[in-house]
Amino acid sequence: MNLFIVDKKADIKKYNYLITEIGNVLEQGRKQAFHSVNTILITTYWKIGKKIVEFEQHGKEKAKYGVSLLDNLSTDLKLKYGKGFSKSNVYLMRMFYLKYQKFQTVSGKLGWSHYSELLSIEDDMARLFYESQCLKENWSVRELQRQINTALFHRIALSKDKKGVMNLSKRGLLVESAKDVIKDPYILEFLNIPENYKYSEKELEQKIINNLQMFLLELGKGFTFVKRQFRITLDNTHYYVDLVFYHKILKCFVLIDLKIGKVRHNDIGQMNMYLNYFKEEENSSADNEPIGIILSAEKNNFLVKYTLGGITNKLFVSKYKLYLPDKEELKNRLKELVDNF
Repeated sequence: MNLFIVDKKADIKKYNYLITEIGNVLEQGRKQAFHSVNTILITTYWKIGKKIVEFEQHGKEKAKYGVSLLDNLSTDLKLKYGKGFSKSNVYLMRMFYLKYQKFQTVSGKLGWSHYSELLSIEDDMARLFYESQCLKENWSVRELQRQINTALFHRIALSKDKKGVMNLSKRGLLVESAKDVIKDPYILEFLNIPENYKYSEKELEQKIINNLQMFLLELGKGFTFVKRQFRITLDNTHYYVDLVFYHKILKCFVLIDLKIGKVRHNDIGQMNMYLNYFKEEENSSADNEPIGIILSAEKNNFLVKYTLGGITNKLFVSKYKLYLPDKEELKNRLKELVDNF
């Protein structure tokens, strides 16, 4: 039972405000404490990694890497200092220093769990990209794992030239135009639809709605959900856009239609009609031209090319896949792109 009793409404309001203010101070303190502990942990692990590398090298620039050293260190450090020195963690500390020899390049905004995932990426360009995106989009460790597993870097990079790939690695994805938000393919493994299962477009749409948070993660930064089955009425005929989003950075509507088979020329024509309608009827003076994305299980590149020819609207056709991509295949394709440019 509370010993402090308030009688007046004004006092109750002030008291509730006090509770809220104390909660805000507590939450801020917890965040600062977490940030401080995280910074100390990362600094400590970097310094340990440096000590290991310096011991290995004995002042030499190139020293033979000895697995037995890390095994022995793990065993002895656990005995003397307790948990935190598993073989994998000791290996990561060493790798941490090797990949980030200038400590100024280490971000205090990412936790050790983030860096543990980043250090599992062999390719330096890909690692820099994921680190940059992690900071820009505030990914959790789970979200970072998902983006690595779906080969996000390679999927985006394959749509660019060599210079674009290099910039993507150094700066992350800069969303400046409609093309910057388009992927091909989109990976929808989180829907958990069996590969050989016969599903309808309605089922696909419902699965996406049920997993909207993951779908937004796949779409990328800036997307907000507006409505499903957005109705458009023309000459007493109703048409329905499967999914409508708004992109906060590009300041435009993004319309998505789902196709479980091959995209057809009339599908493209219909999306073009939707875009024209939105420009005339839904856009405000502050909105830019809408973007249309047709997501299809299959597409004929020549049909898409010739049907899109002459269309001035921002209309794109991309494939979707219900399973994780073959990362080795994507790596090889990207290597060919960069080497042959």
